[in-house]
Amino acid sequence: MALTSWKTFNFFDVSEVKLADSETSSLFSSAEFSTICSGSENLFVGGTDGQVRILSSAFKVVRTFHAHDLGSITHIKQVEGSSLLVTIAEDLSNEPVLKVWALDKPDKKTGGPKCLSTLSISNGRKQFPISAFAALDNLSQLAVGFANGSVTVVRGDLINDRGAKQRTVFESEEPITGVEFRDAANTTLYLATTGRILTLTISGRGQGQPAKNLEDHGCGVGCMTVDDTSGDIVIARDDAIYSFGVGGRGPSYAYEGPKQLVNIFRNFVALVVPPKPDTGSKPSVLRRYVGGGTGDIYKSSTFAMLDTDLKYVAHTETLVSQVRTLFAEWGDLFLLTLDGKLFRYHEKTLSQKLEILYQRDLYVLAINLAQKASVDAHQRNIILRKYGDYLHKKGDYDTAMQQYLKAIDNTEPSQVIRKFLDSQRINNLIEYLEELHEHDKATVDHTTLLLNCYAKLKDTDKLETFIKSGTNFDLDTAIAMCRQGGYYDQAVVLSKKHGEHSRVIDILIEDSKNYDDALDYIWRREPDVAYSNLMRYGRVLLEHCPSQATQLFIDYYSGKYHPKKDPPFVAAAPPTPGGAVGAVQNLASFIPLPYRQSTGAPSPATAENQQTGLSAGEATADGELETPLEYTVPKPRTAFSSFVDHPEQFIVFLEACLKEGYTDEKAKVDLHTTLFEIYLDLAASKTGREKSDWEAKAKTLITGQDISMDASNVLLLSHLSNFQDGTVLVREQQGLRFDIFRSYASVGDTAGAIKALRKYGPEDPQLYPAALAYFTSSPQILEEAGTELDVVLKKIDEDGLMAPLQVIQTLSTNDVATMGMVKKYLSDTIERERKEISNNRRLIESYRGETDAKRKEMDELGTKSTTFQTRRCSFCGGSLDLPTVHFLCKHSFHQRCLNQAADADTECPTCAPTNSNIRAFRKAQEDTADRHDMFQDALQRSRDKFGTISEFFGRGVMAAPTVE
Repeated sequence: MALTSWKTFNFFDVSEVKLADSETSSLFSSAEFSTICSGSENLFVGGTDGQVRILSSAFKVVRTFHAHDLGSITHIKQVEGSSLLVTIAEDLSNEPVLKVWALDKPDKKTGGPKCLSTLSISNGRKQFPISAFAALDNLSQLAVGFANGSVTVVRGDLINDRGAKQRTVFESEEPITGVEFRDAANTTLYLATTGRILTLTISGRGQGQPAKNLEDHGCGVGCMTVDDTSGDIVIARDDAIYSFGVGGRGPSYAYEGPKQLVNIFRNFVALVVPPKPDTGSKPSVLRRYVGGGTGDIYKSSTFAMLDTDLKYVAHTETLVSQVRTLFAEWGDLFLLTLDGKLFRYHEKTLSQKLEILYQRDLYVLAINLAQKASVDAHQRNIILRKYGDYLHKKGDYDTAMQQYLKAIDNTEPSQVIRKFLDSQRINNLIEYLEELHEHDKATVDHTTLLLNCYAKLKDTDKLETFIKSGTNFDLDTAIAMCRQGGYYDQAVVLSKKHGEHSRVIDILIEDSKNYDDALDYIWRREPDVAYSNLMRYGRVLLEHCPSQATQLFIDYYSGKYHPKKDPPFVAAAPPTPGGAVGAVQNLASFIPLPYRQSTGAPSPATAENQQTGLSAGEATADGELETPLEYTVPKPRTAFSSFVDHPEQFIVFLEACLKEGYTDEKAKVDLHTTLFEIYLDLAASKTGREKSDWEAKAKTLITGQDISMDASNVLLLSHLSNFQDGTVLVREQQGLRFDIFRSYASVGDTAGAIKALRKYGPEDPQLYPAALAYFTSSPQILEEAGTELDVVLKKIDEDGLMAPLQVIQTLSTNDVATMGMVKKYLSDTIERERKEISNNRRLIESYRGETDAKRKEMDELGTKSTTFQTRRCSFCGGSLDLPTVHFLCKHSFHQRCLNQAADADTECPTCAPTNSNIRAFRKAQEDTADRHDMFQDALQRSRDKFGTISEFFGRGVMAAPTVE
């Protein structure tokens, strides 16, 4: 279909974006601009200098980082909904370099975002520029097309830098102009060259097969895109716009002229048509009059937005400057020109669009537009009613009636009836009244009017079908007549008489709104009938009869259901017979036609006083069957949907089912998990004491015995309901104390973090370093922590959890903590270190003095004579007499006191115990000198690492081995 037959509208408001500052303005118009993309509420501009600039919604540069050292950034992609950014820089003297950045993870060295992975894209050592680039949202597969006709596919985990594989999947002599992924059961890569359109399956069924040629006509660079909604590939050529789906080529739309860019914005196809080339013709009179020059002012670009579904042009305009690129963000479409101007295209609201269409009497398009926008029935019916009014004014009554019939749900019937209350339009009026009855919108007056219309036309067949009764009647027709005319009691009697149990319940609920009788009727049926109707009407019954309906559910799902005895049935009195012809004669005078006086005949009486099968006169004493019927008890899950919007009754049902003690483990898990979720939902909607009571019940489910709930489900539900106690309890049971503290810290709950620290800190000391980092993460948190920071510092200092240097490094990561806060900690630490140094120095001096004295004494014993002046025996204390034994330790003994031979080697009895201890200690040191495992174990358990090393050094562990 050619676009020339499409209607053109102005459905977009166009405004030029006033750039925030000169830096942004110069960025868009400078030579440093290379490429741009949008995503995650930001713009990302890649420059020829290898830098990436991030712009906010105010078009201010909020962040700049150097992404590539060599080459210009030619392609950039931001993964929507994440902090991942992909950049490709090209330098024709080297292979293109692809990098994946995590914008939310700063690099400690550069301060910019962290580079997750870097990859050189191979092109068979052929240096050609990249002409097309596409990537899956999870970055598991990327496709790069080159100007030499080759396509390289990169597979791997680029986010976690676990390696990636490259493979050239396609080669041709034509340059690649476009690559796009279609990710479904099979991942398909669509390829576009200047002469062909191809598909290539790169994963799933059909992988490894050669590229499949779709068409022998290609497209230019920038003229291929993907519709994210349908997954179809849209291609713009000089002759038309084409779409390609799973089954191949789809519909096309003729649109002559060269194409520069194509993009998909919501439901629209955005097209940029470049300036027409100079054909060398003679300049026009206007050009000669204005002045020649280069003539660029006459080379204007065309920008259009098409709705290919409804086949209209939503916006078109001519731009003096050529278009550089299109991008969508913040709910609008943006157009950037070569001279650095940025235009915003904001779609008009649906009501504004409809007003434009109303002014041009384009109601069919308005209806289609509303239907595509999924408006509610009320709004759609307003359009239909306007269309009907328009057709009625033109005299197209039949078509107008069709529109009124479509809008019957939200149209006041009297408005339509007045328009057609004419004898010449009586067929249209009958059609409308019949439709009112079919939609269950007819009143008694409408039914009377319909009968009068039948009588006026003397349509005996329709009239008899509508009002006939007695033994020779069609049950469905009779019941429908009773229901449409408001005779619900008769309809119930007829349905009961013929055993139409489901229809009885339907009439009682849908028409009579007699929910108590409907519930009682269900309770008297067999289990299979009762179950099917419970599933169908359970929600309505719970809304109007909550306690009785809940008890019925409990009885049925606990296996205790047994029907009540049905009271004896008493049929209603048969209606008075009457012929159809007489009815026509009686009703003919009721037609309220113009210029005719109506008679004062009374309207037909209703069946208000007729008895039904549930009337009091028929009822007998209710009783229960002596023996319950055997039936298959359904899974409790099947009843859950019926209790939507009835949480109190749902809790009663769930608790009653749990008391029955289901043996099925899956059923128990469903019951416990659902009950836990309902407790949390009610707690979230309550305040004060009620909220605490429901949360206490939820805690009981977590901590109770024989409770079947998966921990992951409890954590998820607690998180969604912001039930912190539930998260803490589960993590306590799992031993995840650090996670408990981290959960409080992640949401900024300082009071909870302090509570968790006090409770779990003695068992898990590593919480204190984490608390130190959290308390000093922001000024607000530090203020909330109060004196708790000093407690944490004291605990870290007392238990030696962190070295002072580590504490300083932790506090210096930001500007929150001040020297005044840690002054006492630092002064105490420095003072303690000073005292320890002073004590160590005194010990060293003491050990040196003792060592020097011992060495001097040893030298004197070896070089000088010793004079013994002792006069008493060191053993017996008596006066010394010969023979006497003197020791160099200055102890003297009678020889008889030593009990040793005179020529035997003896040892001073007084010094012998001390010398023995020294020899044993020395021997133990020598024995343990080679036990390096003891040294490593002691070093690992020690808080004073240097002290442990010094101790083992003194034992000789690190001494050089002696050579025997």
